[in-house]
Amino acid sequence: MIILNGGSSSGKSGIVRCLQSELPDPWLAFGCDAFVDALPARMRESDAGIEIAADGRVRVGADFRTLEAAWTEGIAAMARAGARIVIDDVFLGGAASQRRWREAVGGLEVLWVGVRCDGAVAAGRELARGDRVRGMAASQADLVHRGVVYDLEVDTTHTEPLTSARTIAAHVTP
Repeated sequence: MIILNGGSSSGKSGIVRCLQSELPDPWLAFGCDAFVDALPARMRESDAGIEIAADGRVRVGADFRTLEAAWTEGIAAMARAGARIVIDDVFLGGAASQRRWREAVGGLEVLWVGVRCDGAVAAGRELARGDRVRGMAASQADLVHRGVVYDLEVDTTHTEPLTSARTIAAHVTP
């Protein structure tokens, strides 16, 4: 299992697509964006769900955490059943987010990858994408890495996704 953590617009999704092409075996990809998209509409912008403020800051509530725990346990179950999985996540809680994943994937071999990107560069990507709240990328650029321990880090500030993916693939045990 590979778990990528980085802020919004840091390049994680592009790296995941490249990893799926570069790795010799098939790998399933799951990301926090798909998880959020799967939530009922009423959980968006609610205290119990997920709220994205006008400045891009994200806050999650108890119902979100409950469903997130089920999601991570489900992904871990697929990995235990033999699926190779790469995760694209944003550890809004830094070390606490990693701890939740560690508990879910206990006993599995995991490559923990930090995806760093200069906040100003990520903000420029965010603006170009047009599908994110302005400020999210800048607010998450450092926040998501606080207290997180990685096996490997890549910096996408000036590096293409394929180059980062090849760096990560070189660390995957066959």
